[in-house]
Amino acid sequence: MEYEIVELEEKIVAGIGTRTTNEEGKSIQDIANVWQKLFAEGAYDKISNKQNHKTIGLYTEYEGDYTQPYYFMAGCEVSKASAKDIATKIIPKGRYAKFVITGDVQNSVGQAWAKIWNMDLPRKYRCDFEEYQNNSEDMQNQEIHIYIAIL
Repeated sequence: MEYEIVELEEKIVAGIGTRTTNEEGKSIQDIANVWQKLFAEGAYDKISNKQNHKTIGLYTEYEGDYTQPYYFMAGCEVSKASAKDIATKIIPKGRYAKFVITGDVQNSVGQAWAKIWNMDLPRKYRCDFEEYQNNSEDMQNQEIHIYIAIL
């Protein structure tokens, strides 16, 4: 799977999240529930100070590597903190491996993560994220950028 090394500036992400783990497929349901709450339950509309129209799936607060519990947040980049009932997290400035995938927002992303987990990347396990470009109405044909924090 091809990628490029990029330097990113710090980003502030606002949204909603949960602690989860990849054990026994728990994260699949937990992450789906968070995305559901973000859009179907109106949390996205409560987020002010949006920087753009892109949505972000953020993985942070790892207790180890990808096999250990972590915090997942669904939201968007903002210029400053939002409403009191909306959480904020920081994507730190630094080096990231950037993967660009296109396809279905669930299956293509899941398949990409499975490949990334098996790659020999010098991961920091500090903060990784998916950035959905939202450049198509077709949810089966989206462009998604996955950023993995590396040493």
